[in-house]
Amino acid sequence: MSGEPLALDEPVCPLCGGPNGCAAAASGSLKVSCWCGELILPPSALEDIPPDLRGKACICRDCALAAGARPKG
Repeated sequence: MSGEPLALDEPVCPLCGGPNGCAAAASGSLKVSCWCGELILPPSALEDIPPDLRGKACICRDCALAAGARPKG
């Protein structure tokens, strides 16, 4: 066993229900780069995810930006 954390495999954003565009979900590995690696997501951005959906899917870029995510650098 490699000890690598598992990628979330749900391709749907838990906030809007649209595709989340998550490269890790699509590939099944966290070793791929994804759009989210280009953003700084405020912790409050995840507070709107319903508790029963937390930790099951990534939010999409549009929802991340609406929640205040900003580009790194």
